[in-house]
Amino acid sequence: MSTLKETINDATKAAMKARDKARVAVLRMVNADIKRVEVDERRELSDQDVLGILNKMVKQRKDALNQFREAGRDDLAAQESFEIDTIQQFLPEQLDDDALAALVRQCIADVGAAGMQDMGKVMGVLKQSAGGQIDMGKASSLVKAQLASAS
Repeated sequence: MSTLKETINDATKAAMKARDKARVAVLRMVNADIKRVEVDERRELSDQDVLGILNKMVKQRKDALNQFREAGRDDLAAQESFEIDTIQQFLPEQLDDDALAALVRQCIADVGAAGMQDMGKVMGVLKQSAGGQIDMGKASSLVKAQLASAS
């Protein structure tokens, strides 16, 4: 069993003992998503796989949060925000904007990217080099900006 998956299971048990219903609900949802992928793919997930699932869940919730705020549904936005905060506790610390910009410049130099046609190569290297420590949406916009200015 991956250590991250074990940590999430332990946090679920602790929340159950503390009778924190809201946290238990979110952690059960996380566990269900992990279990669903394991059953679908018929394999034990690694920590990297679990990080990918958690990042996807956070991204989905951020999208929903923006939609709820635009629609004026503050109650649902608060729930999404709580879920994001709970899930992010299991993700590694995100790189700040300066470190992300430096990493993007480094990856562009490593790949030898000359223009927008090389964006896929840069994003692939960037995703592998930083793991779960970067927001791929921010990284994508930085890569686009730097590659556009290079051409």
